[in-house]
Amino acid sequence: MKNFVEELRWRGMIQDIMPETEEHLMEGLRSAYIGFDPTADSLHIGHLVGIMMLKHFQNCGHKPYALVGGATGMIGDPSGKSAERNLLTEEMLAQYIMGIKKQLSKFLDFDSDAPNAAELVNNYDWMKGFSFLSFIRDVGKHITVNYMMAKDSVKKRFDPNENTDGMSFTEFSYQLIQGYDFLHLYKEKQCTLQMGGSDQWGNITTGTEMIRRISGGKAYAMTCPLITKADGTKFGKSEGGNIWLDPEKTSPYKFYQYWLNTSDADAERYIKIFTMLSKDEISALVEEHSQAPHLRVLQKKLAQEITTLVHSRADWENAVKASEILFGGAASQEIKTLAPRTFLEIFEGVPQKEIRREEVLGTGIVELLSEKTGFLKSKSEAQRELKGNSISVNKEKVADSFVAREEDFIAGSYLLLQKGKKNYFIIRII
Repeated sequence: MKNFVEELRWRGMIQDIMPETEEHLMEGLRSAYIGFDPTADSLHIGHLVGIMMLKHFQNCGHKPYALVGGATGMIGDPSGKSAERNLLTEEMLAQYIMGIKKQLSKFLDFDSDAPNAAELVNNYDWMKGFSFLSFIRDVGKHITVNYMMAKDSVKKRFDPNENTDGMSFTEFSYQLIQGYDFLHLYKEKQCTLQMGGSDQWGNITTGTEMIRRISGGKAYAMTCPLITKADGTKFGKSEGGNIWLDPEKTSPYKFYQYWLNTSDADAERYIKIFTMLSKDEISALVEEHSQAPHLRVLQKKLAQEITTLVHSRADWENAVKASEILFGGAASQEIKTLAPRTFLEIFEGVPQKEIRREEVLGTGIVELLSEKTGFLKSKSEAQRELKGNSISVNKEKVADSFVAREEDFIAGSYLLLQKGKKNYFIIRII
């Protein structure tokens, strides 16, 4: 067995850990779980720390369980929140769970015959048979209200300085349900460790307490730090909202760009947390980066590793090519190989105009720049800019003799006009 706790410790991935957890894990194959509430049909990069914990757990020879909260997703977890979540229907939950399993399969081995093959479980499977009366009789009586009220996540909701409306009974019961999940997996799957974000410590330890009181057994708890950015802005967010693992919600190009734009301070932390690179490999990269920070070695390697892990090597290669097209000296032929969606994402926000194909074909550059598009104010301005060698089509300099041909169209549908280094205009061929 590899030392899982030591692996996470040097990566900076441990916030809280119950005494004797490390020794317990070194005794042999153990099982642990992390819960994921299905609040959307995709996970986002805020979930990646937990996913990486499970991946390391499996790599160290142990058996990971990914618990999808079909039941708890219908309630909403109060931890770190000041308001209730929207409740979900069974149909929505089923759809969300399918999407989450597909994404987790990129990280965890669910299909092998190995004794530590990962398993996906849904707490709705064992919660749906409970009646309210049987739950409060068989489970609720073992945990006191005093114990539940002492949790930080609960106390915060009753603090008048936190500007909240209190907490509904539904939310208050959340830690009992999460605690019962741990008890169920302890009894049915010999699961002795629950992991999660540091905001989950209260809920996780309720589970260890429930196991002690009801089964007389011993279970363990471990949390990872909540990831922050060095500049104080929220990790995992961009101007467009969450950075999703689903390529339909956040394209591989945008995903790659998010990590590539990480600050030096964050990149040094993130490369330990979000990649499977070894301690020696990371030390060498940090040293190389310190010698020439402007080359952004850490950011490039971080973006490569996590984009390949979440999407694929081909997606990473395409993202690199797209970045070079936008920021480097890519040739016209390279631009023409881009997929339409990637092309539009690279030049997001650039003015566009739809023009019929027959009106573009055979048209000279002066007319395309002025009358056809309005990109430049007049033919004389177009001629002046062409004479100054500042006009490009598809990132390639052109003279006033340029005439649009079918083979010039990107993905058969676009023509990219450019003045100078930063002024772009897209003709969308219809």
